[in-house]
Parts: sequence; C-alpha cells; structure tokens
Amino acid sequence: MLHTRTTPAQRRRALRERLATGRLLTMPGAVNPYSAKLIEEHGYEAAYLSGAVLAAELCLPDIGLTTSAEVAARAQQVTRVTDLPVLIDADTGFGAPVNAARTVQLFEDAGLAGLHLEDQTAVKRCGHLDGKTLVTREEMVQRVRAAAEARRDPDFLLMARTDARAVEGMDAAIDRAKAYVDAGADAVFPEALADEAEFEAFRKAVDVPLLANMTEFGKTPLLNTRTLQDLGYDIALYPVTFFRLMNGAVEDGLRTLAAEGTQESLLPRMQTRSRLYEVLGYADYTAFDSAVHDFTLPPGA
Repeated sequence: MLHTRTTPAQRRRALRERLATGRLLTMPGAVNPYSAKLIEEHGYEAAYLSGAVLAAELCLPDIGLTTSAEVAARAQQVTRVTDLPVLIDADTGFGAPVNAARTVQLFEDAGLAGLHLEDQTAVKRCGHLDGKTLVTREEMVQRVRAAAEARRDPDFLLMARTDARAVEGMDAAIDRAKAYVDAGADAVFPEALADEAEFEAFRKAVDVPLLANMTEFGKTPLLNTRTLQDLGYDIALYPVTFFRLMNGAVEDGLRTLAAEGTQESLLPRMQTRSRLYEVLGYADYTAFDSAVHDFTLPPGA
C-alpha cells in the first residue's frame, strides 16, 4: 500500500549522510503528495515543499498568510507517501522566536527531515521580489537559537535563509549567515544571489552546507548542476518548477478544449490511466483488500 516504510529519524539521518558526501543534491519541489511520489520514482534523493507553492495552492500570495498548522498538515500528507527526506519552507517561523520553536516541533511531528527559516519580517515577500524588509540580525539570531533549542531530534536539519543580499548587500548577507550558523543553523540558504561570482564568494566565506535556489524568472541565473557542483554547493533547489509546468499545461489544455471542442489532441501529452493506477498502487490495495475480505477464522478459534 502507498505509504512510507521508513521512519522520520531514518530519513533525517539519510539527508545528513547525503549532505556529508560533498556531492550536489538535486532537490525538486513537490506540488502535492502524488508529485512527491513521482519525484521518488524518478530516482531523486530528496524533495522540497515550497511555501510559495503551498500558498498558491490556496490561491494566496506568498506574503506570510499561511499558518504553521496549514503547512504542517500538508507536510504530513506528503511524508506519509514517500521515503525521501523532505525539506520544507518555514517562512519566518510564523511569528516570534517562540513561534519558530513551536514550528520546529510541529514539523518534526509531521515527519519532515528539516526546514529553513528566513530573516524577513512577518509581512514577507517572495525572495526574488523587490520591497523586502528584514528583521535585525539580533532578532534572527534569536529566531534561529529558539528553533535549535526546540529541536528534539538532533538530525532534524535546521537551515537559515538570508534575504540580505538584495536589501543590505553581499557583505551583510555573509555576516548574517555566519551569525546564524553560530546561533545553531546547520546549513545556509543565501537567497537571490546575482551571479557565479557571488555564489563563489558565499562558498568561500561560509563553511556549512549551502543551498542554491534555481527558481525561474528571478534574480538568480539558472546555473546547471555541474556548475553548482564545481562551485561547492550542496543542494540545488527547484522549488516551483513543476508547479509552473503543471499550471502551464492546464492553461494550454483549457485553451485547446475551448478552441477544438474536444480534448482528443491532448491525449498524447497526458499521463495514462494505467500509469496513474501504477503510481497509486491500485494492485497493492486490491491485494490487501482481498486478503482482508477473504479472511476466515480457523476452526475452534
């Protein structure tokens, strides 16, 4: 049946061990539990849940409107079906440092392998938009420290994201990242770097695993995995790629149906019914149900 066969602790340990190899980890963003299963079936070693995608699925902008409970509920749905470690976007921690601490424990309970917290104010913006505002370095240090102290499983990955590059400049972003590591962050997510030289400078300055955000239509060039490996990065993140592909296909399908009056020409681009059933494990569910339905007690039981 379609559910994970590993424990959260095993998946957290797997992520830690994978990051320790020094090889770049390609991390696609899942849109929902089904796409997380596809990510696993296509041989990827980890998956991601984007706050922007979770908000957009609710038809909300990514400006801090979702709640920790909404995000944790979605995360649990995803971790139920995949044996991949899942990293999640925890935005600003959903409030004060004490809220960030509670968020860590909610997300541990949801079966996640780790999260990242950012240093924007509560009224946040997508990391590749203008108009971002940051909390002070001291306040973010408190946020990170609270999250680290609340962690019950030491393998749960705590990543700090800094949006300072676009607001305060590169030097400030590096200084903030170092302070966050000192406060207990295991890894760093430098958002909206402008070019390869900045990626290289960050790598030279910060000695923990680093994430490269390869989101589309943003301020960062779309570097390929070989380049990111050569730059010494540990995670290549594709947070919204498949959400955008999905929505593009839906809009194209809507236009085609309106123009042609039938979906016939779209069939070659669709996932087939048999493939859908294969991914969902229909045969396994049928076998399980039959075994339960046909069960009888032995004589004298």
